[in-house]
Amino acid sequence: MKKLLILLLISPTLLSDEVVQKFKNPSFSGQGTSAHYLTIENQEKSRKEKIQDDIEAALKAELRAGENTTLAKFVRNLESRIYAQLSKQLVDNMFGNETDVNSGSFELEGNLIDYNRGEQCDADGICVDAIIMNIQDSEGSSTEIVIPIGTGGF
Repeated sequence: MKKLLILLLISPTLLSDEVVQKFKNPSFSGQGTSAHYLTIENQEKSRKEKIQDDIEAALKAELRAGENTTLAKFVRNLESRIYAQLSKQLVDNMFGNETDVNSGSFELEGNLIDYNRGEQCDADGICVDAIIMNIQDSEGSSTEIVIPIGTGGF
């Protein structure tokens, strides 16, 4: 008994408190839940956007690679030269270098291009000889270009 008494006197006083379980995750505790959910939503959105951007970048890279082949460059160069030749022939016909052509029309990739030589008058009543070119695209909208003839020179 003596030992028990000495043991009680020597040992410090024990203090205790009740054990409280607290969750750190806002999904369980409820504190800061909306901010937590917003953070998760933003992370998911960012991941989806990055995946979509990566897919688009890969498709564009593949398209660029296809456009830079030797065959694609050759076709573009050939088309450019053909269009240049068509343009030259059109200008020669419109301005009548050898024969006087007053009108004409042709279709180019679904677009209708026609021209007429005639007189064009402005708001002041001044009339000049001109070529009126009308370009109508496949969707139905049109553009009119008026080219004065015989005014000015080189």
